[in-house]
Amino acid sequence: MIIGTGIDLVDVPRFERTVARTPRLLQRLFTEREQGMRLSSLAARYAAKEALIKTLGGSDGVHWTEIEIASEASGKPHFVLSGTTAAVVEQRGITALHLTLTHDAGLAAAFVVAEGEPL
Repeated sequence: MIIGTGIDLVDVPRFERTVARTPRLLQRLFTEREQGMRLSSLAARYAAKEALIKTLGGSDGVHWTEIEIASEASGKPHFVLSGTTAAVVEQRGITALHLTLTHDAGLAAAFVVAEGEPL
């Protein structure tokens, strides 16, 4: 059963200006593995993290660096959660998260669907 959805859209040039102005933002928002990626890919990952927070209905117990967006061999993105963020997802009865990302024409977007049994 679908128990939540979330979507987010990021203006990539604005994201790039923000990172240039505040470089430490990368350490606060992204895991070490994510930090070396191109800014357009990071913008899509930022959108994914925002979309996940929307899916959960808020950010209580959620920490940015406990959410990593990794890719399967096929390129399909998926969440790798840890710490209290993983616990929040489990507490909400979520058993599967589905993620899609895109970036083109200066925009990055992410859509998340959470499946599980509502509590």
